[in-house]
Amino acid sequence: MTIAVPTIGERLCFRRQKRRLSQLDLACEAEISTRHLSFLETGRAAPSRDMVLRLAEGLGVPLRERNALLLAAGFAPVFPERPLDDPGLEAEKIAVEALLEAHMPFPALAIDRRWTMLTHNASAGLLMDGVDPKLLEGPVNVLRLSLHPDGVARRIANLAELRGHILSRLRRELADNGDAGLADLIRELSAYPGGEAHPRGGEGMIAVPLRLNTPAGELSFLTTTMTFGGALDVTVPELTIETFLPANPQTAAALRAATGR
Repeated sequence: MTIAVPTIGERLCFRRQKRRLSQLDLACEAEISTRHLSFLETGRAAPSRDMVLRLAEGLGVPLRERNALLLAAGFAPVFPERPLDDPGLEAEKIAVEALLEAHMPFPALAIDRRWTMLTHNASAGLLMDGVDPKLLEGPVNVLRLSLHPDGVARRIANLAELRGHILSRLRRELADNGDAGLADLIRELSAYPGGEAHPRGGEGMIAVPLRLNTPAGELSFLTTTMTFGGALDVTVPELTIETFLPANPQTAAALRAATGR
């Protein structure tokens, strides 16, 4: 069976409709005529390299997808993709390490777009106490590590609630980008035991906490994320710093005691 590959026009039209923009909206943003945009979307005209980049900018398309749009139009990608330990990303790597260290004594880690853990600070190791060592071999997926029955899951006091929040978030991400790898991860995580409760509302909660059973008692965390702006490398805007903030004074005190800070 032959699978039809979307043309550059079809890709642009799909992105525009996903953003709920009219042809007039995008044409004004890209400073071209609506007629010309219509011709590009229907294949009656072929976009130049600069036009692809201009429309991608108007659509707010991530750098990875901008490369895909260029390829669909017959052009070479322009945004490089390098691992974080590449010499060309030395400044970004130093910034990541500084952020993780500055967050001590609270846990923090850096992950990529597939939730693979790239690095973490010393306090993040406290979250991983007692997990099956096999889950820490090779590239570590933090969601697999969290929800696997031999991972952090067996210490999570509100597992069903947290699991429901994570899967809901992943499904929204999948709807946005259609990443096949993300779809596989969702299927895997959904097969793990633990239930999938909807977060409670109307109880004064501002976010779903991570409530973790430890020898020091139950610790409660709120998570925040940080991303880089203004990047011209595919890797950097897909890099996320995930931080765990104490949700109560008892958790903060326990972390300070455990780390000596």
